[in-house]
Amino acid sequence: MEKKTILVTAIGSFSAAAVIGTYKKAGHRVLGCDIYPAEWVAASLEADRFFQAPYAADEDAYLEFLSRICRQMGVDLLVPLTDAEIDVINGWREEAARIGVTVCLSPAESIRLCRDKWESARKLREEGVCRTIPTRRLDEVIRSEAASGYERLEYPLVLKPARGRSSQGLLTVLDAEQMRREADRLRPDAGSYLAQPRIAGNVVTVDVVRNVIESGDDVSAADQVVCLPRRELLRTPNGAGTSVCIFRDERLEAQCAAVARALDVRGCVNFEFVEESEGRWHFLECNPRFSGGVAFSCMAGYDMPGSHLRCFTGGEIEPMGEIRSQYLVKRYTEYRTKIL
Repeated sequence: MEKKTILVTAIGSFSAAAVIGTYKKAGHRVLGCDIYPAEWVAASLEADRFFQAPYAADEDAYLEFLSRICRQMGVDLLVPLTDAEIDVINGWREEAARIGVTVCLSPAESIRLCRDKWESARKLREEGVCRTIPTRRLDEVIRSEAASGYERLEYPLVLKPARGRSSQGLLTVLDAEQMRREADRLRPDAGSYLAQPRIAGNVVTVDVVRNVIESGDDVSAADQVVCLPRRELLRTPNGAGTSVCIFRDERLEAQCAAVARALDVRGCVNFEFVEESEGRWHFLECNPRFSGGVAFSCMAGYDMPGSHLRCFTGGEIEPMGEIRSQYLVKRYTEYRTKIL
């Protein structure tokens, strides 16, 4: 691949080291940004240049920052790593194209679908490609169940934002008394919350790369899909795996390929499932970005970040090849970033 200048955002996130390291090894010029100063971000030591970014919540300031850095530094490819930034960048694609930047994300409508857990689950139920968790909107639950004191609901019950990320706002309700309290507290925002039964089992994360190859017209388009699952045995409170088991399962991988096509994802994304029992998976969500544990897939033997780039630069992704089941763990390492 021709050497590129790549801007990677949010390089304080878990996936940053694997992404930056892969692109540097391939000879690309890698720029990094984060909301925190360089001295607070270990991955700033690995980037060729680092820039402190404003919060994506301030959309005007954030997009002005991206435009300025991309113009000044001759950025070819933009690789966002967090949902908050992806939500903003998703509407910035035309401006990015005008200044010669390729945004390495799934199509805009796919991003909107994936970021809405209600709509993405509805789409997959309609397509019939996987088992989803029975889901109700919280406002509908309140309307139909409040009169009974929520006694008819099955507990434990999970309440979560329809557009949540990293397990923020997620809570488990154990009985009707707790449900009454949470329903009163969440009532003003109930239309943006979902209610689901809690299904016991391991979380399974699947790193998925889908590349669409078009030969002049949409009718002749073909795709390549690669999937690598792992059971997350230990996780941080915000849902990042720290001890995992890589495994292969043709049924799950075929199911993930069907989900990727139904949601029309491009590049590397990750799906999460609850594994109720062997061979019985319930789809939780699609995160339209690298998983926090993408380094596990790289360590197991597949170059997810490299394949991601090929999806946006006209290349073909490598087939999976033989990968053995294995346990992998993450540990934290200290870095000195600056001496005062």
